[in-house]
Amino acid sequence: MSSKFPDHFLWGGAVAANQVEGAYQTDGKGLSTSDLQPQGIFGAITPRVDGDSGIKDVAIDFYHRYPQDIALFAEMGFKCLRISIAWTRIFPQGDEEAPNEAGLAFYDRLFDEMARYGIQPLVTLSHYEMPYGLVKQYGGWGNRKTIGFFEHYARTVFERYKHKVQHWLTFNEINMSLHAPFTGVGLAEDSSKSEIYQAIHHQLVASARAVKACHEIVPGGKIGNMLLGGILYPLSCKPEDVLETQRQNRDWLFFGDVQARGGYPAYMRRYFRENGIQVEITAEDQQALRETIDFISFSYYMSGCVTTDEAQNNTARTNILNMVPNPHLASSEWGWQIDPVGLRYLLNVLYDRYQKPLFIVENGLGAKDRVEADGSINDDYRINYLNDHLVQVAEAIDDGVEVMGYTSWGPIDLVSASKAEMSKRYGFIYVDRDDAGNGSLERRRKKSFYWYRDVIQSNGNSLKDKA
Repeated sequence: MSSKFPDHFLWGGAVAANQVEGAYQTDGKGLSTSDLQPQGIFGAITPRVDGDSGIKDVAIDFYHRYPQDIALFAEMGFKCLRISIAWTRIFPQGDEEAPNEAGLAFYDRLFDEMARYGIQPLVTLSHYEMPYGLVKQYGGWGNRKTIGFFEHYARTVFERYKHKVQHWLTFNEINMSLHAPFTGVGLAEDSSKSEIYQAIHHQLVASARAVKACHEIVPGGKIGNMLLGGILYPLSCKPEDVLETQRQNRDWLFFGDVQARGGYPAYMRRYFRENGIQVEITAEDQQALRETIDFISFSYYMSGCVTTDEAQNNTARTNILNMVPNPHLASSEWGWQIDPVGLRYLLNVLYDRYQKPLFIVENGLGAKDRVEADGSINDDYRINYLNDHLVQVAEAIDDGVEVMGYTSWGPIDLVSASKAEMSKRYGFIYVDRDDAGNGSLERRRKKSFYWYRDVIQSNGNSLKDKA
């Protein structure tokens, strides 16, 4: 296909500190909420004791092996790499006044290595983790004081890296707090809706304060939000299904509405009122929220359906969001439905709604890869998945949607977020480690490595439109 991607399109990949770095107690790092979730974000919260271990403690040892990994990303031609800063490397307990210099120095080295290859960092401030000290001492995001601790952290890293990082994100998949409160806001899983939405409100205020700080500190810096783009379709054209679909889509679009428009939408005020949800929103909070993001970023893995038929809802296949499956779509090995056209639809929905640049910062296929006798890994299923989604991105750009870039999720195999598995592989680069933590950690190029290199080199011209 002829390229529809702009000349300065940011091609690359995305990782998260708690899924790749390892070194979980190295150089003064404190315990994070992720360290207490050894089985992933839907697993039990497990206190750490001396001598225990979890797969994320080492992960893929990116903390020590990043020069090799950055070189491999550069070989593919990456223009951009999305990473996250581990908040606990900078403020181990979260409430310190002075930052941990060893943690700051690690990210200096990482950004300098990326700069050697001309790879731009896209940095997430909080990616599914926060200092456990803030949960233990203050009650996580349920406590208004956490806003100040986060702002202090954000200002610290903006000052430190203002000449090295131009693109920032505040909270990863901020709407996920509705489904995994401990992961998102440091609250117990059985917290009330009022408690969860109050914590979310504090996080939204903190996000807006970080946006303001970025605009003040980082010359020419741009900062966005990050949504889990779980777009939903009505299962039927029954008006009740269509209306319920709108309502459920607003459950997550609400976060974008606040961050991109600067205040709470009327439909949420009605939702709070009718469900007895109490959220303290001060005049100072309302003023803070007016500082809006520069661009919208989001993840996209799958779509789902909505029905008002309770029998169908009760038999819905369980996946990360308990979506009703679409009878017209195939599914991955993990039950995630594959819908490339949904990405074009979502891009149009978000651009129509916000009229801000969009950045696809996660998209990919988790699958079990097989190493052949000759050492090759022929992951054509991954190539087909990514090709078909990128063709739809090109169509959205042709529709008039302003898309800044695309960073595939897990360009190197990493520990999956949902269940802390290595066997659920996303990468173009294979890492020799299994779910039990065995393996040499050797890196190996998959077939998709060369395919993605060609896509980037051709600025999308090598994609195959199967229509």
